[in-house]
Amino acid sequence: MDVDFLVIGSGIAGLSFSLKVAGLGSVCVVTKKEEVDSATNLAQGGIAAVLDGSDSFEEHVRDTLEAGSGLCDEEVVRMVVGGGPERIGELIRLGVDFVRRKDGSLDLGKEGGHSRRRVAHSLDLTGREIERALVESVGSCRGVKVFENHMCADLIMSEGGRGRKCVGASVVGENGELRDIYAKNTVLCTGGVGKVYLYTSNPDIATGDGIAVAHRVGAEISDMEFVQFHPTCLYHPKAKNFLISEAVRGEGAILVNEAKERFMVKYEPNRMELATRDKVARAIDKEMKTSGADCVYLDISHKDSFYIRERFPNIFTKCLSFGIDITKDPIPVVPAAHYLCGGVRTDMCGRTTVENLFALGETACTGLHGGNRLASNSLLEAIVYAENAFQYCSKNQNWRAGGKLRSILDTVVKKEDIDEEILINHNWDVIRRTMWNYVGIVRKTSRLMVAKQRIADVRQEIDDILQKYNITTNMLELRNISLVASLIIEAALNRKESVGLHYILDSQETI
Repeated sequence: MDVDFLVIGSGIAGLSFSLKVAGLGSVCVVTKKEEVDSATNLAQGGIAAVLDGSDSFEEHVRDTLEAGSGLCDEEVVRMVVGGGPERIGELIRLGVDFVRRKDGSLDLGKEGGHSRRRVAHSLDLTGREIERALVESVGSCRGVKVFENHMCADLIMSEGGRGRKCVGASVVGENGELRDIYAKNTVLCTGGVGKVYLYTSNPDIATGDGIAVAHRVGAEISDMEFVQFHPTCLYHPKAKNFLISEAVRGEGAILVNEAKERFMVKYEPNRMELATRDKVARAIDKEMKTSGADCVYLDISHKDSFYIRERFPNIFTKCLSFGIDITKDPIPVVPAAHYLCGGVRTDMCGRTTVENLFALGETACTGLHGGNRLASNSLLEAIVYAENAFQYCSKNQNWRAGGKLRSILDTVVKKEDIDEEILINHNWDVIRRTMWNYVGIVRKTSRLMVAKQRIADVRQEIDDILQKYNITTNMLELRNISLVASLIIEAALNRKESVGLHYILDSQETI
């Protein structure tokens, strides 16, 4: 297949970009699962932007810079914040139904780290609503073809002319067949890396594929040590990856420990539960380690029960299915891996350091988040950068591929099928437990060194499996999370001081 744009991933970034460039040329979207299986679909809280007269761009910029621990690129921050209102208007025109007040204005929520109410939302199902509108729009767009249940195995590079360029990708189809898709522009929108950790709020597809394939062709990767742990994931044996939105704390919920004591006053007496995510997650981690408890509790039962059911219908229903009535009962919560602030380094147009290769959304490291993402800035970043990448492509249509092509198919030989999935599952479990236990919310150099060696051993075993057996998507995901794990560990070892989401005990007298 030969296309103008190959988009790998079907979240808000990938679908927004695809819709925009459909008028410039042919578009192929490759997604690992179904179209709606993305982190966008799971996003509960909303999308942040200056949407009210009492707010200002300067305040949003200041909040973003403060959350980022001095590591944000201020030029990028100002660009993204400034583009927010127009891009949200675009989503509304696409059919996204944000909640409005009786006077017709947007009902804006407030979340941790924000000094104002500026989060547009669709109750606690914002991501699902945005994904719905985008999927419907893409479905009616003749210029975009979507291939579900297809996974990117590796990027295809040219090796002639003036240097190396990305000219497409080798993908594995749902029946295990390999095929090459050649493209003038390849865009990585594969989301985050949450499945590298044992506990995560991310969907099962979040195995860092875009970062892994980009790294293998020499693209610059940055800030991998900054993994954001969401403070409040539902703690229940039957609840998988279910997030309790930050908006719950924004509407007055408090955190209490096993003794029912409100503990954030000890750690962040000014902002309390509305401190930035890194600080709240560390406080919860400290409380759990001190008491030996398996979780802490988020309590919003003091609010009006009708209001709780109306404002958080999805969270209310989900918790009730597990026997937790949030209008009466505190919610058991634990931190979980949630968002990667690092990724494939890009410029302000989404271009990576490899020619003809773009990265958008959580796959990218744009400089917006610095050492810690401000709540609800991720969806904003995705739609602003989708627009920037589109504008660049519309003004630079002299795309060239050319040169000798090198594909994964050039090296694939027929081997035997793997007959014991335990070889895959065991290594997957080792990686995730190692990362959770040694490279989590609080780190120490000695633990990082142990993790580095364990992951290196696992990667060697994975290479042996790939050499012996025919390629499967499970193998590819395992290869990718093992690489991503090693990148996170190396980045954590290289940053000696605690900053933002990277908290290392070696540089602290107390935790």
